Amino acid sequence: MNMSTEEMQIAERARKHKSEALTNLHQFIDEGILQQSYQSLNKRSSAGVDGHSWQAYEQVQADRSPKLLNAFKGGSYKAPPVRRVYIPKGRAGQRPLGIPTIEDKILQESVRRTLTPIYEEAFKDFSFGFREGRSAHQAIEYMFKEVSW
Repeated sequence: MNMSTEEMQIAERARKHKSEALTNLHQFIDEGILQQSYQSLNKRSSAGVDGHSWQAYEQVQADRSPKLLNAFKGGSYKAPPVRRVYIPKGRAGQRPLGIPTIEDKILQESVRRTLTPIYEEAFKDFSFGFREGRSAHQAIEYMFKEVSW
């Protein structure tokens, strides 16, 4: 996993204070992490309920980022509704898919970048679910090796 300096600081804090709750993490969410999150997201993804495309958001991103950060840190940020679409599922039926707004995606990614180093410290080597660089196939392979002694 390629961690930023901030993520390494969070991981070090989590290692140092394993038995304590880390309660002051909002300080790690700043304009820098919002920018990193914005840059890392898929720019071909669909628009949310606000209808803003990535191309349109790019024009206002420098102005919107401080406002998003202030709303988040001030406690006034409310996640907007998620746009619901249905995609085909196999031969029969459809699966619902929720598409958040671009700003909500950016904030979600920023929070994920802050929390991941903390939880990575708590996971064991045999933990595979929803972790970067880990897959269900690796979990099956691990279990196969463990029971095949």
